[in-house]
Amino acid sequence: MANPVIDYRSFPNRNILCVDMKSFYASCAAIVKGLDPLTSHIAVVADLNRPGSVVLAASPAMKKDFGVRTGSRLFEIPEDPRIHLVSAQMNMYLQVSVELTRLFHRYVPKEAIHTYSVDESFLDVTGTEKLWGSAEAVAHHIQQEMLETFHLPCAIGIGPNMLLAKLCLDLEAKKKGIATWTYADVPTKLWPVAPLREMWGIGSQLEKRLNRLGITNVGQLAQFSLKQLEKLFGVMGNQLYYHANGVDLSELGAPIMQGQISFGKSQILMRDYHNPEEVRYVVLEMCEEVAKRARSHKKAGRTIHFGLSYSKGEGGGGFYRSKSVEVPTNITTEIYDVCMQLMDTFYRQQTVRKVTIALSNITEDEGMQLSLFEPNRDKKRELGYVMDHIRHKYGSDALLRAVSYTEAGTALHRSKLVGGHYAE
Repeated sequence: MANPVIDYRSFPNRNILCVDMKSFYASCAAIVKGLDPLTSHIAVVADLNRPGSVVLAASPAMKKDFGVRTGSRLFEIPEDPRIHLVSAQMNMYLQVSVELTRLFHRYVPKEAIHTYSVDESFLDVTGTEKLWGSAEAVAHHIQQEMLETFHLPCAIGIGPNMLLAKLCLDLEAKKKGIATWTYADVPTKLWPVAPLREMWGIGSQLEKRLNRLGITNVGQLAQFSLKQLEKLFGVMGNQLYYHANGVDLSELGAPIMQGQISFGKSQILMRDYHNPEEVRYVVLEMCEEVAKRARSHKKAGRTIHFGLSYSKGEGGGGFYRSKSVEVPTNITTEIYDVCMQLMDTFYRQQTVRKVTIALSNITEDEGMQLSLFEPNRDKKRELGYVMDHIRHKYGSDALLRAVSYTEAGTALHRSKLVGGHYAE
């Protein structure tokens, strides 16, 4: 069966801007210190008191001159008088982000703005030509006003939909400052992209699965059998096919990938975990968080994914496996039980530094299937929703499992953070 013909004339052709603040955290830190964000050597570190702490952001000059970038460790940063080390100041970053959104309001109405993250936003400037000129002209206005008002540099990708604007930003505008992609550019600019993980929405695990099908670049994905992709990946296969062809029907403010395909959490641990029992404590906390995220959307899932990454000091490596259950779940203990089964099977008793858990094969949680063998299952489900309500009302640390109060637990510590970091 042949693939459907892609007729771009039938798809939305708007003027969408994807605005990204260059090295946002590092740029904000530079401005506070009275330094030039583009030429100063700044590294924003999660915790300056821990040598193994992660670099959250590095200025362009820091990346170029010292090879230090996001994900580097504090102990890897050389001692040099030109380097400025600062701790994350999440409250300040959030305040700046709010001010940037107010700047966008000068160009488009509120409903035409979607804040994608602290440092990235989508703007629909369709219809503003009489006020500001072309989409490129609006982009230049915004870029210049950000520099003059906040002294912050930005890059802007422009496309006919949210997906192409985002891809244009990541693959071209971040190098040039401002760039535009149209549907006509898909074969020449999008299809040659390789490796596949350079494509927005494709992670390393999905890339490996696609590679095993002989798909190594986006063009091959765009020409692959849609029927086979849907058979192998379900609704995600449909999205992969159309995204590879530059097609995206998302409305502004909705996720680029319509429909939540998974709920997950990945955590780089604050220290090496040598004791398997301590690892189990962290896994239980994270299962609670994944289940809570699913419940917050009134969803449940049939497939549980679990992975452990080992310490680089022992050569790195790890595993990432999944197991499906017959009945969709968002119950913490059920997700945890599956993770423990996978851990017992694949864990090699090595030092753990990162834990990853996800729930996929998502369905609506309209009613939990009862079981003769588990008469209390529905009560467990309802208890989860009650606990979520209490945490939402009184704070995430209002109800914690006992393991969170042990030395191995991380949930109590993380409940004091903003955006995953200290609120300075």
